[in-house]
Amino acid sequence: MPAQVNRIVTLAPNLTEIVYALRLEDKLAGDTNECDNPPAAKSKPHVGEPQSPSLEAILALHPDLVLATDSINRVDTVDTLERLGIAVYTAAGDTQTVLGILDSIDKMADLMGAKTQGDELVARFRQRLDALHLRLADRPLAHVLFIVWLDPLITIGQNTFIAVVLSKQNWPQISVEEVLRLQPDYIVFAGGHTQSARTELAVLRQRPVWRDLDAVELGHVVNLDQEAIRPSPGLIDAIEQLARTVHSEAFAKSSQNRNRSNETRFASGLRFKTNAECGLCAR
Repeated sequence: MPAQVNRIVTLAPNLTEIVYALRLEDKLAGDTNECDNPPAAKSKPHVGEPQSPSLEAILALHPDLVLATDSINRVDTVDTLERLGIAVYTAAGDTQTVLGILDSIDKMADLMGAKTQGDELVARFRQRLDALHLRLADRPLAHVLFIVWLDPLITIGQNTFIAVVLSKQNWPQISVEEVLRLQPDYIVFAGGHTQSARTELAVLRQRPVWRDLDAVELGHVVNLDQEAIRPSPGLIDAIEQLARTVHSEAFAKSSQNRNRSNETRFASGLRFKTNAECGLCAR
């Protein structure tokens, strides 16, 4: 590792998000074609796809540090960069849990010379997770089918960070008949699905077997942002969104209090607007 890191190249979308969350975007010399969040990441020089980046493009950016992940990037890419004298940090198996993701963010912040920002960011995320645990501690478990892909039907397994939030195989394929037998309380879409929950529900109600699910009949369909399947800072937002949807009764009182607070602000004549759903994430 160089004594000072001024130029960084990221080889996966979640790593780019971490750099921005740490407010180090000025040090980001380049990222991949898939790095689209935040939107500003699209304007950075691209080095190709995460699984097949251009080594020449990476070297041309003269990075002090390259960030990689073993969940997407190839071992030979990392090995070659290291042989060429480029410092590489690989986020490894520690990103298979939510707390592991936070620890990895902390490590990367330290390597990039941003320990203070890292400590502050991780502390805020831990506080938000602790608040959710406290609010939901006495709530009964909800049975959730988390859909990463619909055709073929792919869900999550015990060695993925999402499983820490919801379940216990990594990305198993299951049959629709098995879903019917399980009768989940909620169906959660994430990743490549860009339709709204209402549209997803309408589609499922037209499909054989799916329309016979209690969750479909009751309208218990949730659509999460792609952040839900990325080990990135946005995962905390996705966890909060899921908690508010699946256990809405646990948040009803606080939502009412925020609504009353908003009404008071409008009544006092202040010229701004607040969103009742943004309390936890401060957006």
